[in-house]
Amino acid sequence: MFKKIPGTKDILPEESYSWQNLENIGRKIFSCYNYQEIRLPLIEEASLFDRTLGISSEIVQKQMFLVRHGKNLFALRPEGTAPIVRAYLENNLDKTVKFIKLYYLGPMFRLERPQKGRLRQFHHLGCEVIGSTDPYVDVEIISLADNLLKNFSINGYEIKINSLGCKQDKERWAEILRRQLTPHANRLCADCKVRIKKNVLRILDCKKPGCREMVRGLDLKKESYLCPDCLMHFGKVKEGLDLLKINYKVTPHLVRGLDYYTRTVFEITHTDLGSQDALGAGGRYDNLAQELGGPQIGAMGFAFGMERLLLVSRCKDINASSKNLVYVIPLEEEAKKQALRLLDNLRKQEITADMDYENKSLKGAMRKANDLGAKFVVIIGEDELKKDVVTLKDMVLGQQRQVKRQDLILNIKKQISNRLI
Repeated sequence: MFKKIPGTKDILPEESYSWQNLENIGRKIFSCYNYQEIRLPLIEEASLFDRTLGISSEIVQKQMFLVRHGKNLFALRPEGTAPIVRAYLENNLDKTVKFIKLYYLGPMFRLERPQKGRLRQFHHLGCEVIGSTDPYVDVEIISLADNLLKNFSINGYEIKINSLGCKQDKERWAEILRRQLTPHANRLCADCKVRIKKNVLRILDCKKPGCREMVRGLDLKKESYLCPDCLMHFGKVKEGLDLLKINYKVTPHLVRGLDYYTRTVFEITHTDLGSQDALGAGGRYDNLAQELGGPQIGAMGFAFGMERLLLVSRCKDINASSKNLVYVIPLEEEAKKQALRLLDNLRKQEITADMDYENKSLKGAMRKANDLGAKFVVIIGEDELKKDVVTLKDMVLGQQRQVKRQDLILNIKKQISNRLI
């Protein structure tokens, strides 16, 4: 018997309602902020991620699913930002619309050790704003993330923010970190000993306890490495968040694990997720389009992990019983023909309907209707056929009566309407 690949998950029907609920809420909120959906390929040139994420990044070094075809090397996408910027440039959006607000939903792939809320095939819900360096874009992005979580009925999370500064600021900060960490290099993990020389900022993102303890003891004052423009930008971001009364914590060691980030970065964590506590994260990447051959243009975005949202969300008790399901039970062969017509008419009126295809007894079919959470049951037997009626049972009230076949849909709509009042 075949089994699923470790780190992947079957999303069964009883779970898919929770997924649909989050996706529908997400689409509604993104629409309120005037974002448009973009859908991209699952597979890209591997070099796209080598160039944008950083050749020394954890994702590129250890986590990409690679597919070789002749001389070509492809990768299943490990994240959504680089493909979106690629699409923005390839489709000449930098020359036509220039400023654009996009959102996306879909699977990502990383070859890492599966753990709570962290799979090899996982799903992101995220957005990107391309075409502006305005700090109030940063404010909108963070407030949007906060609003999404509130609408997902998630509380108890913490928003952490920081500024990495511009490219020159990052280089200055890297030198400051290198000077502070080099004398204590022997206390770092094996990976971070390499990072001191290759990419010292990544040490701040290391999850090893010893490295995290060292990071907490570092002197990370913004004024020591941020230029006046970046200090002013970060000040306006904080001012905007205060204006919207969004709670946040300035976290000096927050860098995120990708090379393309500049200026504002943020992470949203939740204690219920354990040591890997990030619900989602994002930041500004003002140089990424230029690195891919386009113009230098401001951009910012974030992504939530859907699996992680579902672990802490309280709005996931959405299932089939929330629909006004009408379950039709035909008791003989001739009744099945009437049931087929009835099903067709109900569905054309946008009423959710199904019928017993298993030829169960009346008792067994009623039990199935109850298991499905049906709000109404329609029974068609020999007696009903003779009288040109059906027996309509209201499963909520426990009442049943015979109604004329041509009046059935009107009766069901009326009862549904009465419940909504």
